[in-house]
Amino acid sequence: MTLRRGRALAAVAAAAAFALALVGCSGGGKDTAADLDGTQLLTIPREDMGTFDRNFNPFSNPDFPMTQQAIYESMLIFNPADGTTTPWLATEWEVAPDGTGVTYHLRDDVKWSDGEPLVADDVVVSFDLQRQIRGGFDYIEKITAVDDTTVQFDFSEPFSPALLDIGQQSIAPAHIWREFDDPAKETNPEPVGTGPYTEVTNFQAQSFDLLRNPEYWQPDAQRIEGIRVLAFAGNDGANLAAANGDVDWAPQFIPNIEKAYVEKDPEHRFYWFPPTGSMVNWQFNTTKAPFDDANVRKALSMAVDREQVAEIGMQGYTKPADCTGLTGSYDSWRDEDVVSSCTWTKRDLDGAAKLLDEAGITLGSDGKRVLPDGTPFEFDYSVGAASSDWVSVGNVIAQNLAELGVTVNVAARDWAEVVSGYESGDFDSGVVWSNSAPTPYQFYRGVMSTETVKPAGEQAFENYHRFGSPEADALLDRFAAASDQATQTSVMNELEALFAAEAPVAPLFPGPEWGAASTARFTGWPTEDDPYATLSTRARTAVLILTTLEPVKG
Repeated sequence: MTLRRGRALAAVAAAAAFALALVGCSGGGKDTAADLDGTQLLTIPREDMGTFDRNFNPFSNPDFPMTQQAIYESMLIFNPADGTTTPWLATEWEVAPDGTGVTYHLRDDVKWSDGEPLVADDVVVSFDLQRQIRGGFDYIEKITAVDDTTVQFDFSEPFSPALLDIGQQSIAPAHIWREFDDPAKETNPEPVGTGPYTEVTNFQAQSFDLLRNPEYWQPDAQRIEGIRVLAFAGNDGANLAAANGDVDWAPQFIPNIEKAYVEKDPEHRFYWFPPTGSMVNWQFNTTKAPFDDANVRKALSMAVDREQVAEIGMQGYTKPADCTGLTGSYDSWRDEDVVSSCTWTKRDLDGAAKLLDEAGITLGSDGKRVLPDGTPFEFDYSVGAASSDWVSVGNVIAQNLAELGVTVNVAARDWAEVVSGYESGDFDSGVVWSNSAPTPYQFYRGVMSTETVKPAGEQAFENYHRFGSPEADALLDRFAAASDQATQTSVMNELEALFAAEAPVAPLFPGPEWGAASTARFTGWPTEDDPYATLSTRARTAVLILTTLEPVKG
C-alpha cells in the first residue's frame, strides 16, 4: 500500500511539473503587472485528468474540459446561484398551455465557428444524437424544425420540468454531425461550435489552449484572448499550482483554503462555495445481495457519522444530509415531517446492529460480521484517487463501519476506471453526485425511476445503483403533469416519504460548488455579492463567466 501511494504521489508531482513547465508568460498566473498586456490566457486546472485525449464529442464525452462551457452552447442558461434564466441561443420560448410541448425561437445572427448559420435543424439533430447515444428525454414524442429559427417539441404527456431540461442541452451543428459514420465514437478533434472559444491549439497530453471563435455572435464579449487548460492527476498537483499562482481559476477541493490559497495573495484571491451543488450520495449496487435489502442499506447509513464526514472528510465546507436527500439547494422543498420521523441518516450503532442482525448478517467471535452464508461482510467503496476529499470521506466511513463489524475497503483508483465500473454495474458501493436541477424532480428520477434503470452489464449514465420503483414512477409522472406549486409540493412530499422508506442511496452531504479565483490577471468574477454565475468551470454558467471576464493590463 505504501508503494502504491508513493507511485501515485510521484505521478502527481511529475504531472504537475510537466504542466507547469508549459505555462509561459501568456498562460500562467505569476506575471508582474508590467508583463500583462491583455493577451494572457485564462489558465484553468483539471484535477481529475492526468492526461488529455483529444475528444471533444459533446454527446459521448460531454465532461471533457470546456466542451459544454466554451465550445458548445445551449438555448438558455439556468443559474442556480440566483435562480435566473438567461436566453442564449434562443431569444424566447412558449410552453403549451397543457404542458405537452414547448417552442423555442433561435437567434437569427448566430454562426458556427466554420461560418455556417445556426438553424433549427441543428437542434433537431442534436437531440436525436443525444437520445441515441446517452438516452433520456423519453417524454419527447416529436421535434420539428418549423422554420430556420423555430423548433417545436411535442411531448407524449405533460412535463412541467421540460423548459429548462431541454433548454440546457448542448447544440451541435447538423451539417458536421450528419457526416460521421459513428457519432458515438467520433473524437471530434477539431470541434465546430457556437461558443466563445472553439479554436483548439497547442494540444498536448497535459495541456491545450482554446482561442477565440472567429464567428462568435457576441464578439464584444470575447474580452479575453483564450483559455489554457492544464491536466493534473489529482487535487494535490492542482492545489500546488493554485497556491503557486500558476492558475487563475481553481475549481477543485482545496483543504484549509484560507491558509493554503487566500493568504498567499489576499489582495487578489478569494473563494465562494454557493450551496447550489447536488447531493453527494453513498451508493450501493442493488443488483447484489445484501445491498438489495433496504434495511441493510439503512443500517450501513446509520453507522456513518455524518458530522465527522462533513468536518473531517470535507474540511467543514458542507453539512450533513438528512434522509430526504434534499438538504442544501432544495431546502424549501423538504417536508419537515419526513425529516423528523426518519432516523437512518443519524448515527445509531445499536439500531444499525439490530437491522443487520434481523437481515442475518451477524457478529462473529472475532468482532466481524458475516453474511447468512458465512462469508465475511466486506465490500469496496470505489472512488477516484484524484478526489482527495472523497477519499477522506471514504476513510471516515470505513472507520465508522469497522465499529459495526463491517469491513469497507476504500478502493481509490483512476476515475475513468471507477466510472466504468459504475456504468457497467461492476462495483459494490461508491460515491457519486446526484442530478441537479431547479426542482428535486431530476434528483428523485435519477435515484428511483425505473426508466433510469439499466441491467448490470449494460451501460448506465445515471442511477448507477440500479434501483427502480413503480410507485416513484407514478409520483414523478404526477409531479411532471402538475403546473401549480401546491400540487407539486404535495407530490414532492410523497416522493420524500418514499425515498425515506426505500433508502435507494445514502445521502451524505450537499456537494459544495467549488470555486476559487484570482483577480491578479482577470477581473469580473462572480461573487456572493454578484452571483451572476456559480464559480465552477464545469457548470453551464461557466460561459457567463467566460463572456464577462476582462484581462488586467499593466
